[in-house]
Amino acid sequence: RIGSATSLSSAIISNRLQELVKLFKERTEKVKEKLTDPDVTSDDESPAASPAKLAPAAAPVPPPGGEPEGDKPVGDEHYCEMLCCTFKYRPWLVRLKNYKFPSSIDPLTNLVYVLWLFFVVMAWNWNCWLIPVRWAFPYQTPANIHYWLLVDYLCDFIYLLDILVFQTRLQFVRGGDIITDKKAMKENYLRSQRFKMDVVCLLPLDFFYFKVGVNPLLRFPRCLKYMAFFEFNNRLEAILSKAYIYRVIRTTAYLLYSLHVNSCLYYWASAYEGLGSTSWVYDGEGNSYIRCYYWAVKTLITIGGLPDPKTLFEIVFQLLNYFTGVFAFSVMIGQMRDVVGAATAGQTYYRSCMDSTIKYMNFYKIPRTVQNRVKTWYEYTWHSQGMLDELELLVQLPDKMRLDIAIDVNYNIVSKVALFQGCDRQMIFDMLKRLRSVVYLPNDYVCKKGEIGREMYIIQAGQVQVLGGPDGKSVLVTLKAGSVFGEISLLAAGGGNRRTANVIAHGFANLFILDKKDLNEILVHYPESQKLLRKKAKKMLKNNNKPKDEKGAPGDPLIIPPKADTPKLFQAALAAAGRMGGKGPLAQLRWRLKELKAMQA
Repeated sequence: RIGSATSLSSAIISNRLQELVKLFKERTEKVKEKLTDPDVTSDDESPAASPAKLAPAAAPVPPPGGEPEGDKPVGDEHYCEMLCCTFKYRPWLVRLKNYKFPSSIDPLTNLVYVLWLFFVVMAWNWNCWLIPVRWAFPYQTPANIHYWLLVDYLCDFIYLLDILVFQTRLQFVRGGDIITDKKAMKENYLRSQRFKMDVVCLLPLDFFYFKVGVNPLLRFPRCLKYMAFFEFNNRLEAILSKAYIYRVIRTTAYLLYSLHVNSCLYYWASAYEGLGSTSWVYDGEGNSYIRCYYWAVKTLITIGGLPDPKTLFEIVFQLLNYFTGVFAFSVMIGQMRDVVGAATAGQTYYRSCMDSTIKYMNFYKIPRTVQNRVKTWYEYTWHSQGMLDELELLVQLPDKMRLDIAIDVNYNIVSKVALFQGCDRQMIFDMLKRLRSVVYLPNDYVCKKGEIGREMYIIQAGQVQVLGGPDGKSVLVTLKAGSVFGEISLLAAGGGNRRTANVIAHGFANLFILDKKDLNEILVHYPESQKLLRKKAKKMLKNNNKPKDEKGAPGDPLIIPPKADTPKLFQAALAAAGRMGGKGPLAQLRWRLKELKAMQA
């Protein structure tokens, strides 16, 4: 007992010490980040946990010399949210018991609400598809009536839950504010048009079953819950990455449903005239639904080959069918054309741009090799990005949303550039919006030796090779995704420094480019960051030149090349001219030489 108590105390103390050490390390990292980036405020820091919260959850204590009961380590006996323990989750049954239904639901982003709408739409489809079938065809019999009623009242229960639980908790916007108050949300739903339609949907016409029997037409008001169907379509299309596929399926379902209703009406008309009474009506052989559906397809699509109607009722029914078929089928084709056109709008734009470019190159008789490279660029850019220019898409968004997207896409790469470490974070955010994406083909020159550097490059995908050596074709280094080059050129004085090597794309490469002009426009508003960047650029340029100078090899070309030393004899003549009063051409040369030395320094 004494040994177990000692082990319990030592285990608790050890766990607390480990947790405190980790908390101190996290705080030290935050302080370092704050010192490196002054823009970080104390609001980002989370308060330290109290000592009472640092103790782990109670767990079985193992005996002094062995494993705990059940041959399992202590960490596997419990779940804990502290860093000292392995992350475990509660059993799903316990989590289900402890789940609390939210007091308010965001209808635009809550996936649980979208899932619930799916069940509501399934109940609505049950009523829309099965009520006509049960009314026209003899599929509802006294032997299976209890199964039909069971599913009917299950759908009614889903309708009722939607009214009492979900619709009264939906958030709404009033005066620009998102309202989450329970009373306000309930009053907003009770005053809406949807509440009136939901009440009409649940009219208790089923009580007439006791007088007229179980007639499915009494459940027709259940089909009026169409608002839930359209809301589900909007929410689902906002979630899906390829919403046009769902639109095509939905349009096809509209066509199938119209044929379904027509087949039910044809069977009813045949039963009204008498099955097999004429050559036009259904003769009662085979599967009744399949035969009537086949007749509805031939009628609505106006294929032809149908028997001629005999009676006045048959003629009127057939005329109405033809008119409805032409109208419905034309509407379906037009809607399908719009859906497919919207789905392929980007592809159509890509093809038109490529065709126009090819026509332009053929008109000016551009060499075939250049044309092939242009076509390759179009193909790769479209398949890699899904668009030709990202700016055309982002220009429609507000400035704040463009910044959020740029942070998610580019911040992790730009923040690792040594040149921008310690700069104002807002300056980096402004810089992210100026980055533009460019695609380079294999063996394309990103920059050439001797060019004036006016851009910085960040590799998003692919690789580039730095070439050098006597022939200028030896691969000095290969830069991969996340690497940065040309950053010193942005801050070099005197119009920019010249490139010291050739850089070519090794395969297809996606690069982000930041122009010097854009950076200068940003730095006007951040003078402290501008001083820091210039200081870092000079230091980096000095470090790059130092190893070559120590070895005696020619260093990188400087912005102002150094002048040759003045000969000693000429220096003596200049000194004598100075002692003679500082007049004459030698004195002027001596003064000019001092100016050049000052400029060189």
